Amino acid sequence: MTSIQIIFLASGGLFAGILAGFLGIGGGTVLVPLLTTLGYSPVESVATSSLSILITASSGTVQNWRMGYLKLSQVLLLGLPAIITAQFGSIFADRIPSHLLLFSFGLLLLLNLYLVQVRKNITQNQLTIEKPKFNPTFARMITGSIAGVMAGFLGVGGGVIMVPLQILWLGETIKDAVRISLGVIVLTSLSACIGHALQNNVVPLAGILLGTGGLVGAQISTRFLPKLDDQVITFCFRLLLALLAIYVFWQAWLQWTIQGQ
Repeated sequence: MTSIQIIFLASGGLFAGILAGFLGIGGGTVLVPLLTTLGYSPVESVATSSLSILITASSGTVQNWRMGYLKLSQVLLLGLPAIITAQFGSIFADRIPSHLLLFSFGLLLLLNLYLVQVRKNITQNQLTIEKPKFNPTFARMITGSIAGVMAGFLGVGGGVIMVPLQILWLGETIKDAVRISLGVIVLTSLSACIGHALQNNVVPLAGILLGTGGLVGAQISTRFLPKLDDQVITFCFRLLLALLAIYVFWQAWLQWTIQGQ
């Protein structure tokens, strides 16, 4: 690994950690394209992203637990089905062609564009949300299962979908939803990382560098970014998602042309 790669990995982890702390997401939306750009295969990028997210999410979860904010029972109801489905996701990611894996990730980025706006609308209208009529246990199992598949298959924590679903289906406040989501991300990323490691897809050093940068970035975001305008941050993040989606679709096309030769 060259010095330039080390700098890029640490910087990328730092940026992903800032996003994670401010938006309550795992950061995989940034990490997977970064790893692909640095020459790692799509499945290696997904697997290594899971290791990085595990490191970053664990730090935040431990802090929430020490402060008494973590609802362990709710984390487990979401996390236990996620552990199982993450294994299926990791197996599928290892077997699917590289261009289809990248194409799926590009679709996820486009979905995130919509979910970011949904989350913003939910947050602004938190007091007007009616009590959900779903069975809480069933709703948590479905939400956790979706997050697990996303973690194993696409190398993301799943927070971008877990947070709005918890609010809509379970009536959680935005703060509780983010904290619970972060705890579940620890379980999903751990399961996904183990599944990928068994298939030799994880690049340990790259994951550790990204995760370490993520730890620093999360601390920065909690101290400084809340002072910035929320609309500006949301606009910049959505612009980033759009640019990353274009880039990932282009990479998928390149992989498809290479495999077709």
